[in-house]
Amino acid sequence: MESMSEVLRTLPFAALRKQAEERYRAVLQDPLIQKWRAKYPELTDEDINLSINKMYQYVKEYRACRECPGLDKCPNELAGHATRLVVDEIHGRQQIYDQKVPCPRYMVWESEEAVKRRITSFYVDQSTLKRGYDLKEIVRADSERAEAVGFLVDYIDRTKETGLPNRGLYLQGPLGTGKTFLMCYMLYELAKQGLSGVIVYMPDFAEDLKAMFGEPQKLKDTIELMKETDLLVFDDIGAENMNPWLRDHVLGTILNYRMNRKPTFFTSNYEFSGLEKHFSFTSKDGEEEFKGQRIMDRIRHYVDIIEVHGTNKRVLERD
Repeated sequence: MESMSEVLRTLPFAALRKQAEERYRAVLQDPLIQKWRAKYPELTDEDINLSINKMYQYVKEYRACRECPGLDKCPNELAGHATRLVVDEIHGRQQIYDQKVPCPRYMVWESEEAVKRRITSFYVDQSTLKRGYDLKEIVRADSERAEAVGFLVDYIDRTKETGLPNRGLYLQGPLGTGKTFLMCYMLYELAKQGLSGVIVYMPDFAEDLKAMFGEPQKLKDTIELMKETDLLVFDDIGAENMNPWLRDHVLGTILNYRMNRKPTFFTSNYEFSGLEKHFSFTSKDGEEEFKGQRIMDRIRHYVDIIEVHGTNKRVLERD
């Protein structure tokens, strides 16, 4: 449906006048406008004449919304919004104003986008963060995960009720049992409560840190983000190539700052003893048992362990 101004520009004067009159009558006879006018009997014909274009747009967008093609194909003047007519009295005269009002679909989309903006991902598959979350489905796929899911849901519920705790979680279990999925679910649920979150895939992060040596400001900003975010997840910790600088100056700095302040979360194939051995050995300095113990002291005392059992779903999907 063309706008009235577009029609007027393309027609010769006589035809233009006739077309305008027909459009005018069609707008005034539209049931939607008649119903709207019944709420404002004080409006004069002159008031209506001055706002006929607004009424036309109101009808046009109402019809488009009634047959909504989806938010990505919204034909309205402002995508995801519809025109609403309001009447206000100014200097003793009734004035008709049009307002752009977001539709329910746009409001849902905007809310979801706000949640996603609160979550920062380093090297974790974005589809994992953007996919729909269904804990019932993950339990149905493998009932061995049920206990871990229950613990996680309890943690989320307590956080929603009492606020951000200073203790995090350590999800330990074999490959492919859904640990990363559960952490992404937690971030998404708590981001809806206004909390910020960061999830870091450790093997890729450890490699990328080498490139950050030449970008000190980027490195500083990255570490500050991890220190200050409400929820920090180190995903697949223990799978990275450990070096003294990553252990002592990056992980150590972040964990030391967050202790007793904000919760930190971990997913790992290692139990605590195995992770401590991983931290105690670096390709550069060899065995450094004390330093491994020191970094573990910043983890084990500030998390609750959740054991995640089940079948490796990645193998099943590949087969």
